Amino acid sequence: MNWSEICIHTTNEAIEPISNILHETGASGLVIEDPLDLVKERDAFFGELFELDPSEYPEEGVRIKGYLPVNSFLSETIEEIKQAINNLSTYGIELGQNTISLNEVDEEEWSTAWKKYYKPVKISKRITITPTWEDYKPVSSDEVIIELDPGMAFGTGTHPTTVLSIQALENFLSKGDTVIDVGSGSGVLSIAAALLGAESVQAYDLDDVAVTSTKFNVELNKLSDKIQAEQKNLLESVHTEADIIVSNILAEIIVQFIDEAWERLKPGGYFITSGIIQNKKQMVKTDLEVKGFEIIQINEMEEWISIVARKNVS
Repeated sequence: MNWSEICIHTTNEAIEPISNILHETGASGLVIEDPLDLVKERDAFFGELFELDPSEYPEEGVRIKGYLPVNSFLSETIEEIKQAINNLSTYGIELGQNTISLNEVDEEEWSTAWKKYYKPVKISKRITITPTWEDYKPVSSDEVIIELDPGMAFGTGTHPTTVLSIQALENFLSKGDTVIDVGSGSGVLSIAAALLGAESVQAYDLDDVAVTSTKFNVELNKLSDKIQAEQKNLLESVHTEADIIVSNILAEIIVQFIDEAWERLKPGGYFITSGIIQNKKQMVKTDLEVKGFEIIQINEMEEWISIVARKNVS
């Protein structure tokens, strides 16, 4: 089978939503070429070093690549992707150059082209994310290993929004907690929560592709007894009382279910939000405080923000 490589030249801000669009339309083997990766300092202890070729990266912005099977529906799929990306501007997302190019590749090229970008990386004090094909050995007794297959996942789990979410889970999750993951994507946050000691995790996503990805990676990490993945629209029809709700999605979506998050959290519970760009930080913070949440922590990585809020009930 031949594959069509679709390449979108855009902004760092648009990585997450465009990645989701590509997966929703059937793209596999997602690649993100971000020039910031070339200049990041990577301590060998906190992330296995891997070689990157600067010539493969844009001088500005980012390139997002996905692989679509060449079939009779390809042209319609490309148009659907273009329209969905253009619609992101209605959410205030800067798209940058927003140019799209296509390149046909054969099966062998497709199956290996994107793997060179994905190596084991330690993203927090305890957690290392590794692809399934890498033979990675823990370097410490308390290291937590998450295996992901990015051919099925929504990204590799090392984007700043995901890293911020996992670091917050590591800081605020207690053994035996009940966790709800809203917008689970690949399931990486659900898996991290379970491996960090959560007793049970409910993973919800509106997209059936995301639910399938979550289930696949949950089974890969042998956590089916702790994590249940379902297709749901945010917290609609959810009645579980949680110690932690975590959500790594757009700021505009987070503010839509703050009321429901408050209702579903136990007193003293934490609402961990990520996927927030700098100019949307105040909007999310204000809406959380208006509801009654206490802002416990605001963390930043590159241009991304995560907010940890606590439900205090007097």
